[in-house]
Amino acid sequence: QVQLVESGGGLVQAGGSLRLACAASGRTNSRYAMGWFRQAPGKEREFVAAISRNFGRTDYVDSVKGRFTISRDNAKNTVYLQMNSLKPEDTAVYYCAARGGSYSRYYTTPSEYNYWGQGTQVTVSS
Repeated sequence: QVQLVESGGGLVQAGGSLRLACAASGRTNSRYAMGWFRQAPGKEREFVAAISRNFGRTDYVDSVKGRFTISRDNAKNTVYLQMNSLKPEDTAVYYCAARGGSYSRYYTTPSEYNYWGQGTQVTVSS
């Protein structure tokens, strides 16, 4: 079992940056593949970024490639999402998620994850 707590959300102007953090407790997050998803009002939850358990393999939705970076610090049991050049369309509640599985795989759909955080609001003003 693992518990996830997101932090770092807030209000930022377009073009600005935020860094989200997802702290895991209960088990070290090196045992889990991790992902970030987001959900805007009236829309389905959308994949944003993912990182494998080991080897640092990552994937991103096309709309954030070159602007967002996912990383992990296993010693701190934390995964990060660095978000640069933010746009109003990035506004959403951001969730982190975790699951076990292959050491080298990342996962990009919500149904593949077992554990979820409570979410953190990101609002980008124009």
